[in-house]
Amino acid sequence: MGFPENFLWGAASAAYQVEGAYKEDGRGLSIWDALCSEHVVHRENGNTACDHYHRYKEDIAYMKQIGLKAYRFSVSWSRVMPEGTGAVNEKGLQFYIDLVKELTAAGIEPMVTLFHWDLPFALYQKGGWQNSQISDWFADYARVVVEALSPWVSYWMTINEPQCFVGLGYEVGIHAPFLKEKAALKEVTRNVLLAHGKAVLAIRRYAKRTPLVGMAPCGPIFLPKDGSPQAVEEARRKTFEKADGTSNIPWFCDAPILGTFPEGVEDYLGEKDIFTQSEMETVRQKLDFFGFNVYHAQSEGTPDYEGTSFTGCPRTASGWTIDSEVMYWAVRFLYERYGLPVLITENGMANTDFVMLDGKVHDPQRIDFIHRYLLALEKAIEEGYPVIGYTYWSIMDNFEWAEGYDKRFGLIYVDYRTQERTLKDSALWYKEVIEHNGRNL
Repeated sequence: MGFPENFLWGAASAAYQVEGAYKEDGRGLSIWDALCSEHVVHRENGNTACDHYHRYKEDIAYMKQIGLKAYRFSVSWSRVMPEGTGAVNEKGLQFYIDLVKELTAAGIEPMVTLFHWDLPFALYQKGGWQNSQISDWFADYARVVVEALSPWVSYWMTINEPQCFVGLGYEVGIHAPFLKEKAALKEVTRNVLLAHGKAVLAIRRYAKRTPLVGMAPCGPIFLPKDGSPQAVEEARRKTFEKADGTSNIPWFCDAPILGTFPEGVEDYLGEKDIFTQSEMETVRQKLDFFGFNVYHAQSEGTPDYEGTSFTGCPRTASGWTIDSEVMYWAVRFLYERYGLPVLITENGMANTDFVMLDGKVHDPQRIDFIHRYLLALEKAIEEGYPVIGYTYWSIMDNFEWAEGYDKRFGLIYVDYRTQERTLKDSALWYKEVIEHNGRNL
C-alpha cells in the first residue's frame, strides 16, 4: 500500500528564522527583533538569518532540485502590517506574492502559516496577546494575506505551536516576550483561540480558491509500554489527560475541534467560564486537516528514566530522544481523538553538521532519523489512518530561537558568514525518497 500517490512530500521554515531583512522595505519590528538580544545564545538574532528575503529564488531552485512537492512557510505579520494593524506595507506583501508565484512556477505547493511566533512589537506595546482586541487585529491581518495570496495558495494554517509560544513565552519565560506571568494565561489562551477561530472565518470568506484550513500545534505524545490494549489506553490517557499546563495538546486543540475545554484547564487557571457560548462557537470552526509538529516521545522524566529515556539513549544535538514510533502513535491518537486527516507539519533533528574536507556535508544520522520516522508514518498509513503529507523541519539551517544558530536542522547547509548554501547528503537522500514516493524506504 505505502504512501498515497498524491502525498505531499515537503519541508518547512518560519519567517523570522530565515528571512532576515529585518528593517528593509518598510518592515516593522517583531517581539523577537526587539526583545531577544539578552536571551539568545551568543546574543544572536534574526537580523540577517539566512537572507531568504533576498535569496528566495535561489532557495526555491534548491527545493525544486530536491523535488519537494510542498513548502510550508510563515508570513511575517510585521512585514505585511508594520504596526500590526492599519496600514498595509505593499512591498512586504509583494515579497510573499512573489514567493508563492515562484513556488507555483516550480511545481511546489505553497502552504502558508499566518503566525509563527513573531508578534509585531507595536502590538506587544499595546498588550499583545493579553489585549482583547488582538483576535480582531489577527483576523484583519489574515484577510489582507488571504486576499493577496489565495490565487496561488490552497493550504492555510492559522497558528503554529500555541503550546510553545504561550507556554515558553508567558509561563516559562525562555521565548519572547520572555515573561513568567501565570496570571496572564487566561487572557492569552482566550485571545489565541479566538484569533484562530476568527482567522479561519476570514480565510473561508476571502479565499479566491477553495481553502484547506488547519492549525499546527504540538504537544507530548506518550508511547505504550507494550502492545497490550491496556498499555495503549494508558498511553492515550497520559497524552490527553487533564491539562496541567499549556504544553498539553487538548489545551489548544479541544476547543477549536471538539468545542469543549479539557478537564483541568479551569482548575489550572483558577478561572471558570473562559468562553461564553457564542465565543466558543467562534473558536470552533470546521477544519480540513490536523497539522502536527512531532519530534520525540514524552518521557516520564523520573530519575530511573521511565518511558522512552534511558541511560545512554540516542539523542539529537538538541538533547531530544530519538524514538521514531512516536510518529505512528501521534497519527493514531490524534486521528482517533479529532477525526481529521493528519499533516505532519514539522519533524526533524538538530545535528552537528559542517562542511567536510571534500566540500560536502555528510549527515548520516539525519538520514537514519528521517528513515526511521517515515517508516513509522508509513505504518500508520498502511493501517488506514489518513495522512496527507510530511514537511521536514527544516528546509535549511536557520535561527533556532533561543538556541541561536548552533542547532542545525536543515536539509540545506547555510554558511552564515557568506550565505553559501550546500545540499546535505540528507537532501539528496530525501530526493530519492520523493522520486520513489517512499517505495524505497
